[in-house]
Amino acid sequence: MQAYDIVIIGAGHNGLVCAAYLLKAGYSVLLLEKRSVPGGAATTEECLPQEAPGFKFNLCAIDHEFIHLGPVVQELELEKYGLEYLYCDPVVFCPHPDGKYFLGHKSVEKTCAEIARYSQRDAEKYAEFTDYWQRALGAMIPMFNAPPKSLLDILGNYDITKIKDLFSVIGSPSKTLDFVRTMLSSGEDMVNEWFDSEFLKAPLARLSSELGAPPSQKTLGIGAIMMAMRHDPGMARPRGGTGALVQALVNLVKSKGGEILTDQHVEKILIDNGRAVGVRVANGQEYRANKAVISNIDAQRIFLHMVDPSELDAAEPHLRERLERRIVNNNETILKVDLAIDKPLCFEHHEHKDEYLIGSILIADSVSHVEQAHSLCTLGQIPDANPSMYVVMPTALDPSMAPAGKHTVWIEFFAPYQIAGAEGTGLKGTGWTDELKHKVADRIIDKLAEYSPNVKDSIIARRVESPAELGERLGAYKGNYYHIDMTLDQMVFFRPLPEIANYRTPIDGLFLTGAGTHPGGSISGMPGRNCARVFLQTQNPLSQTFKDARESVKSTFESVFGTKQD
Repeated sequence: MQAYDIVIIGAGHNGLVCAAYLLKAGYSVLLLEKRSVPGGAATTEECLPQEAPGFKFNLCAIDHEFIHLGPVVQELELEKYGLEYLYCDPVVFCPHPDGKYFLGHKSVEKTCAEIARYSQRDAEKYAEFTDYWQRALGAMIPMFNAPPKSLLDILGNYDITKIKDLFSVIGSPSKTLDFVRTMLSSGEDMVNEWFDSEFLKAPLARLSSELGAPPSQKTLGIGAIMMAMRHDPGMARPRGGTGALVQALVNLVKSKGGEILTDQHVEKILIDNGRAVGVRVANGQEYRANKAVISNIDAQRIFLHMVDPSELDAAEPHLRERLERRIVNNNETILKVDLAIDKPLCFEHHEHKDEYLIGSILIADSVSHVEQAHSLCTLGQIPDANPSMYVVMPTALDPSMAPAGKHTVWIEFFAPYQIAGAEGTGLKGTGWTDELKHKVADRIIDKLAEYSPNVKDSIIARRVESPAELGERLGAYKGNYYHIDMTLDQMVFFRPLPEIANYRTPIDGLFLTGAGTHPGGSISGMPGRNCARVFLQTQNPLSQTFKDARESVKSTFESVFGTKQD
């Protein structure tokens, strides 16, 4: 049996981030990835080599905001390993059926000027709205970048600016209560409270629903930060696609002596005397973990499928039932469409400008339109009668992703994982078949053509991935690329469950990271970094605690006084 200090299950970006920190701390690390390429939901691949050679597609994640709220890129010096971020500006374009449109720039002032073309009041309120959410974001960032139950780490992340942000949103009893009320409300509540105009409310509702629930979903008022983040710190994409982030992490991991093995499907966690000591993969090969096994995949698959029931029951008798019954997934995932096209999209009914194509393109006709796109999924219905979608033409910002003069189009369409009434049919019994997914894709393209009529005649080739196929490729439970829903009851110290919310588990030596842990899904690297910190603290609790405290105080001192301390 080959032995390492740490074995990490899954080489998604959080697993790679975690590995990088542990390697820098001097541990030997092995990552095991079930696919033939590392990256999980963060890959860029030439997936149509025959029909569209030279076209590179982001197969899941594309727009990066959360990673810029933390120190991962800087601490790991990823630029040295090939990572270059290209910032989007404008960041959002949303055409409205009546000829109006929302064009969001990185600059709040420029965005307000665009809104003022149709509503001076909404322009003024938008500035207030953005200021509020950026202060709220500043207050929350320290919590994102620390284990949820580590008060010392959280406090150490606050500098003078973030302390001011915190007190500006919860600085009095009335402010605190209002903030709590906001957190308990919905994205729809937020846009209706602040704005009058549908052309503005619809894209904001669509972005808030990127957290994976209808805009009417209570406890998701925090979704309003999605647009605020695009102003500051901004929205960017790695040159060469999301996979370039993964490649930089791979380069770093290998340079530090880490190993990454692909085509390695982990089937079992090996446990000896209540401690995780290694893993077994599908071909029977076993790998020893002298210090820890860290899972980058979701808790339900780990504990319900990879751990012997008797071992789990011995460690925590009630965890199995709680994992089966307490964790909520609302049946919503995505049907993904990728296009290779020979002409750029053209929004001829909306005073087309090429700058529309730089950021995200949202097809969201109204808040109600967005609501149907999500709520029907939870009922097992496909919302394709009038599709809403999230579209990106990556090559407008990064021409290197397609042959000269050609482009790619990335389309995210929310769809149910399990189709109602089709149980037991299609892939994995979900009801999804090749014929059905292409019928849905046809309707999506028809809807996009209402706004960009040239799209149909521009298509060279297309790839359509059903929710069932996406779930299979990513290994995502019920196709949920966030592992579990991102509602408030499953966030922070509730994610994925209170008893396993701090990356540690009842089984000694078994740790969790990835989208199903704090602070959740998206490209951030924060779960990987936080998990590494927790592991390091378990190895030398007292010295690591003092080291973390010293670094936190030093960072705060430098922020307050503007001088570096040695």
